[in-house]
Amino acid sequence: MTVRPARSVRSARPVPGALGVAAAMLLLAAPATAASAADDTVTVDPTARLAADGTVTISGTYRCTGADGPVFVSSGISRMDSATRYGIGGTRAVCDGAEHTWANTGKPSDALDPGTAHVEATIMELTTQGGLPLLPRFHAVGEQDVTLTRA
Repeated sequence: MTVRPARSVRSARPVPGALGVAAAMLLLAAPATAASAADDTVTVDPTARLAADGTVTISGTYRCTGADGPVFVSSGISRMDSATRYGIGGTRAVCDGAEHTWANTGKPSDALDPGTAHVEATIMELTTQGGLPLLPRFHAVGEQDVTLTRA
């Protein structure tokens, strides 16, 4: 086996985009906390629908203000006895201060059975800060235990 000496770095120039990627990774690793007005809310309806093909529909309401970039209501569902959360779609949101309804539909990779489940919904805005594109800004998070029923 041949051992080669480590090469020294001759240039102090950063790799294009490397600092942005590192900053974004640090930001994404931070806990998801609400970062906007206290009036921003998201709710989850107490019943979610399960179609015969395994497609899940989750719904609720939201209200948000002060958005400059695109905003989405995202949601995930998990079984009560499992730490695995399945992403269930995303809906484009309008942050005009009025209350709106949202509904997300998706098919989890594992089949879910009717019964009790836990849903988390998040209002997330994609912004640019300091030249970094598409940084998430969390407006509100809502959680609810739901009854998953056959549609």
